[in-house]
Parts: sequence; structure tokens; C-alpha cells
Amino acid sequence: MNRLSVVDEMFLHRHKGTGLPSVMQGLWRTDETVDATLLLSLHDVLSEGPLGRRVVRPRLPGARPRFEPSTHVYPLRYPPTPIPDDELLRWADEHANVSVDPELGPGWALAAAHLTGGGTALSIVCSHVLTDARGFVRAVADALADRPRRPDPRRNSDLRDAMQLIRRVGRGLRGARYTPRPEKPPASRTVRMPPRTVVFDIESAVWNRVAKAADGTPNALLLAVSTGVARRAGLAFPLRISIPVDDRGGGTVSNGVSMVGISLDEGDTVAEIRARASQAYARPREGAPHNMPAEILQLLPDRFAARVSQGAGERDLLCSNIGRVPTELTTLGPYRATGIAMRAMHPGLDVHPARTATRLSVYSCHTDQRYTLAFVALDEEHFPDRSTLHAHVRTELSERGLEPRSW
Repeated sequence: MNRLSVVDEMFLHRHKGTGLPSVMQGLWRTDETVDATLLLSLHDVLSEGPLGRRVVRPRLPGARPRFEPSTHVYPLRYPPTPIPDDELLRWADEHANVSVDPELGPGWALAAAHLTGGGTALSIVCSHVLTDARGFVRAVADALADRPRRPDPRRNSDLRDAMQLIRRVGRGLRGARYTPRPEKPPASRTVRMPPRTVVFDIESAVWNRVAKAADGTPNALLLAVSTGVARRAGLAFPLRISIPVDDRGGGTVSNGVSMVGISLDEGDTVAEIRARASQAYARPREGAPHNMPAEILQLLPDRFAARVSQGAGERDLLCSNIGRVPTELTTLGPYRATGIAMRAMHPGLDVHPARTATRLSVYSCHTDQRYTLAFVALDEEHFPDRSTLHAHVRTELSERGLEPRSW
């Protein structure tokens, strides 16, 4: 099915200026110089898959927008001048600030850089409207394996789609398809600066050992570390955290996530966090807008739908456990990836400020060798610069015995 989901449309509204715009970014680093021919081939295959599409508006009111293939792409950027190894993350931040457009295109971009110490950095960025983290990972894995998952050309008519949507909303209004949000969302703030970001690697064996010793899980440890960084930065407790949950079993193929939320106190242990998270996962998923079936957004005029859904899913923190990356992502052709990071970024905030309640977002992915944590701070008061965020994260990880290595 190539119609936009509710979450797709929420990200589309934010892209158009009614909230915090988001892009997905995958980062790779290698110890060897990656051949440009391989990257050109990767670029071609990516353009044929789920990233190579755009949003098309329906002709009939009440029908949902749809995805259609797009041939509008940015060229590969791979200049010959190398960048210093310690500037890799700044380079990545700059390339996350690319202007991608899910309607007019291009909706994605591929860039690479030589490193002065040897090796290569690679960035793939796409609009969050096109896919979420796990969909992004799957699209890149398919491209690296040279098996593009081409968009399904079949689609139902606008009339049929509108009638199906009206029926779903009708069932939802009778109470079968939604749950109210349990608490009032936190107040939003205007963000006028690019995000402050850091990325750290931790050996998988160390991460798992520390989690087990604390009677927790790797995911509970992620929540504990994120909460600890917030505490060091001076954020107020109790701290409210949004946790994305994969809902692809429900049939969504692009942004297939919903949210659950937990509230943590300053002294909560990893074991206590594990218990609270388990309770949250057992509750019904949150919809948007609050107290209405989520699909009603797709029947409302854009301006009103954007207003109703503004701030949905936002809390003080966002903690996204993307999980194990597919084996295909650990190599770029014959080149072994010595680092892989996944994160959402927010382009253009210095030019077009946006409002959000989220102060810090944390993204985790892992291989058999390492966990990689990407921190993205949007709170100018508590995270005024990269060095402050870096110090808080390194101290928190080190004091837990996690032996961090910074990118």
C-alpha cells in the first residue's frame, strides 16, 4: 500500500513548518578509502527503492496522499579534499542540514568524505516523511545487498481510499481504535539553533554485562543513561520520556511507529526502570490527536490537522532503541565499517526556528561488536554547546563502567 500513514502525514506537516522538521541520517566510517564507483552504484540503487519517491496529493478530498516514484535526486558528493578525523561529526551535522523535500524532491542525499587519518566517512540522509529509522535501515541494507525494494506501483482509487478511511474513522469514534493520552503534554519551546550532537561507541560485551549486573536489560540501561545525562544537565524531575515502538505488524510500511511514555524519578535504578518500561509496553499505544482516533487527522484540512497534532508524542526526552543493524550494513562492498550510527536530525533551525517539547533525543543501534549511542540536544539552556553535552555523556557512561569511545 503506497498511501501515507497518519505518522507520515504528521511528519509532513512538521516539514512544512508546523513543528520540528526531521530527517533520518545514517553514518558509516571505514579505515579504508571507499572507491567512488561503489558509492555511485549505491546511489543508483537507493534511488530505485523506498527513498526514491515523493508525496503526491489526492485529487479527491478525503483521500490520503500517496507515494509515487521520483527521479529527482541530489548527485553523490565525494570531494577529494579530506577532512580531519576529529571533524567527522561536524561534517555529519553539516550534511544533515541538507534541504530535502518529500513532495517536490529530492527527498534524500548521499555524501562521503576522505579522512586525513585514512578511511572514509559516509552519510545518507532522507526526509522522515519517507521512512522511520527501521524502514531507513531496511532500505539501505537492501541497497547495499543490491536488492532494491521498489515501491509498489498498485494503488486504489482516491474514491475507494476516501470511503475506507471514513469507515475506519467511524469505527474509531465508537471507541474501538484509540486511547486517550494519560497526561498533559509538556510545554513546547522555540529552538533557534542547530542541534548539539555527540556520538559514542561502547563494546557490546561491556554494555550487556553492565545491564545484567544492574538487573536490567540493554534497553533499560539506555533509558538509565539518558536519564542520567538529563540529570547532569539540570533537567527537572520527574522526567517524562517517549519511547518509539515498532508497529509494522499493523501494516504500515514507511513510518511504522507509535509511542509509549514513562515517567522516571531521579533516583530510579536500572531494575526499576526496567519494570516501569515493561508496564508501559503493556499499555495501549498512544494515538494522535489526543482523545480521538488517529486517522481523523487524514480527513481534516492540513492547517487544522497540523494544529491538532502539534506536539503529539513529545516529552522531555525521546529514547529510540533502533536495535541490531542488519549484517549488510556492516560492510560497504569489500570495506568493513568500523563505525555505524543512526539518528534523527532537524535541519534549518537557525533559519526557520521551530517549537518542540523535546529537550534531548537519544538513538541506539548495535552490532555484535559495539553499541553506538547518538545524542541530539535541542535545549539551548541546558545544552548550550557540544562540549557541554559531550562532558555530561562521557561522565555518565564512564561512571557506569561503560568505557565510552567518542566519534
